[in-house]
Formats: sequence, structure tokens, C-alpha cells
Amino acid sequence: MEVLEIARWQFGITTIYHFFFSPLTMGLAVLTAILQTFYYRTNNEQYKLLTKYFGKLFVIIFALGVVTGIVLEFQFGMAWSEYSRFVGDIFGIPLAIEALLAFFLESTFLAVWLFGWNKLPKGIHLLSIWLVAIGSNLSALWIIIANAWMQVPIGYVLVEGRAELSDFVAVMLNEQMFVMAQHTIIAAFVTGGLFMFGISAWQILRRNQVEIFGKSARIALVFTAVSSILVATTGHSHAQHTVKHQPMKMAAMEGLWESEQPASFSLFAIIDQENQTTTRELKLPYMLSVLAYNNITSEVRGMKDLQKEYEEVHGPGNYIPPVAIVYWSFRLMVGLGTLFILFAIYGLVQWWRDKLEDSKGYLKLATIVMFLPLLANSLGWIVAEMGRQPWVVYGLMLTQDGVSPNVSSGSMLLTTIVFTLIYGFLAAVAIYLIHRYARPGVKEGDDQATHAY
Repeated sequence: MEVLEIARWQFGITTIYHFFFSPLTMGLAVLTAILQTFYYRTNNEQYKLLTKYFGKLFVIIFALGVVTGIVLEFQFGMAWSEYSRFVGDIFGIPLAIEALLAFFLESTFLAVWLFGWNKLPKGIHLLSIWLVAIGSNLSALWIIIANAWMQVPIGYVLVEGRAELSDFVAVMLNEQMFVMAQHTIIAAFVTGGLFMFGISAWQILRRNQVEIFGKSARIALVFTAVSSILVATTGHSHAQHTVKHQPMKMAAMEGLWESEQPASFSLFAIIDQENQTTTRELKLPYMLSVLAYNNITSEVRGMKDLQKEYEEVHGPGNYIPPVAIVYWSFRLMVGLGTLFILFAIYGLVQWWRDKLEDSKGYLKLATIVMFLPLLANSLGWIVAEMGRQPWVVYGLMLTQDGVSPNVSSGSMLLTTIVFTLIYGFLAAVAIYLIHRYARPGVKEGDDQATHAY
């Protein structure tokens, strides 16, 4: 295997693993703050117990997210030094702000919240967990700003083979950032909501503190239902933005080799990238035009035509991404998103019928569905990053030019194996800790125990 291929696998493995924890942290932080807000407004001790219970799980997930994220920072210098040299003047700014501002805000007030029970006024203590939730999502926002520049680079000038910042405001307010941020952050809310509902359903199935976990289940259901619908709407605007700025990615998402007017949405197809064809395709007429332009008549350009355009602009080369992976990742992501909407709405119906706690089949399904947002988030990342290939910075730098030139394939392979083993160990630790602290439920009647972490 070549260095480039191993480096891509290494970054993909470590990023996806980190991305398991980041959205869950973002969503669960907000839900923990909501639970404490219910306690603040009602003075109901059950909400206080739930806040401490899910806050404990949040702390475990937050810690694992921090550990797994550190490796990504080092990889920019170790495996992708040429990329770092090219984009460092721009890419380093949001990463630095994320670490110095958002992460410190989150971690500082997390400590205040953890050790502030019965020491701070209730309002100040509530504010601390909301600042944690805000910091968690601001941290993600700065990372999205950096990634948005890779997707649609603006506000820069090329100086001696490097991209240098020329317009800080343009980079921070990149239109790509807005469509990515709203979709990614709301998807994190779905992740946190289904996690909380899954844990609550597990406890209800065990008939463990049914009344208490019924409250968290209902809050999580409403939160998930609203968020999952918003994810679908923001995903639509994201797709339209992709057609405008990265038409090759949209064509790959649809397996669209030839331009079509009007364009049909592909439900199923077998992709033959070598021969640039699709077979056994099942389509919905006009729907791709609707997805791309909100009408039934517009043309959507295919990959063959776009390849010719890119060759005229950028020179000879293959500018078509791995179509089958992008095509099916997109469909699975959309399918899971639809499942989340239907799942949450069904739960709300069961609540309205006053049968939520007795719906054993639905609650059992919840203990499985709670893990599916982790897959959906990863699929979304695959579509965004692999759909951009062969560019590491769209239109400016090819991925093959970003890899470190002085790192051997043996060294890259060794570190990939080591990272994979370490991350596998951390996965086992995560499962053990979450199960250990989630299983007992809340500790009623033991005020001192509820304060201990």
C-alpha cells in the first residue's frame, strides 16, 4: 500500500471514531441543561436526579471525545504536512480559537457545574451547564468553519504556493459554514435525543424507576422529533448548496453519469465506476430537479460533462470521486434520517395514547435505534469528505499533494495499527463505563451519593 492510501485510511478511522463522541457530547450537553432547567423551574427532585444521572454519562463521553480528538491535531503535522503547510495560515485560526475559546469555556464551566452542587446559587449553577452546552456546540462550529473553507475556499490569496488569509470575515461567514453548521449541529441533537431516550427505554423495560425515566423519555422524544424534522429541512438546503458549489459531489451522490433535464432521483442502482455506468436503476421522475432546484424542469449536470469541464480548468486528471461509496452512504444516511422522524413521531403517538411505558416492542427497538445516529453521522461525514475527492481543498489542492513526503509507508502503517488498537481499547472502556454508571439508575434517597461523580 502507498503512503497516501494508508494516510487516508488512518485519518478516516480516527476521525470517524472521534465523530462517534462529538455529536453525542453536543446533544447530551443540551439535554442535560434542559433537565436542570426543568428542575430549576419546578423544584422537582426527580429532574435533579435525572440531571445528575445523564450528566454523569455526559462527562464520560466528553472525556473520551477529548482523548480521541487530540490525535487528529497531530495527524495534520505527521501525515499531512504538505496540506498543513499549504493551509496553515487559514486553517490554524479556527482551530486555535476552538481550543482557546470554545473548549476552555466548555471544560472550565464543566468543572464549575460538577463541583458546584449545593455550593452555588441555583441560577448560577444552571447557567454553568448551559455554558457547557454552548461551549460544546461552539467548539463544533469552529471546526465546521475550518472544514467549510476546505469545501468552498474563500477569503484567501495564493502566495508562493501557500494559501494566505486575506479576508477573515469572509472565512468566518462562509455560506458553506452556515449550511454545514445547521445540519451538523441539529444532527447532534438527534444523536443526544435518541441516546437519552434509549437509556430511558432500557430502564423502563427493566421496570427500574419507571416514573422518573418516563420523564426523561418524554423530554427526549419531543427533542428528537423536532430535531429530526429540522435535520431533513436543513439537509435539503445543504443539497442545494452542494449543487451550486460542488456539482461533482451531487452527481456522485446520485450516480448521475449523464446530464439530465429534468433529472430523476435514483432510489437504487448498481454502480460500475470503471465503465461509468449504472444498472438496475430504480428512479423517481423529476425528484432530483426538485431536490437540487425546487422545480421539476431544471437540468442537473452529470459526472461525464463535469469531468470535461474540470479538465479544461484544472488540467488532465480524474476528478470523479468513488461513486459507489458516496452514492450508498447518502442513501443510507437519508434512510436513517427518515427512520428517526417516524420513530420519534410513533413514540409521541404512544405517549398521547398513554401507552408509552407499556410499549415493550417499541422500547426494545429504542435500545437499538439509539446507536444508529452514530452510523448516520459517520455516513454524512463520508459523503462530505469522499464526495469532495480528489480534492483536499476543493479546486486548490489535490489530496495526493497534501500527504507528508518524508514519511514511509511502513511508519504510516505502524501508526495506523497502533491508533486502531488504542481506539479499540478506548471503545471497550467507553462501553464498560457507560454500562456501569447507567445500569443502576438514579440514586433516590441518597443525597450525598447523587452529588458524587
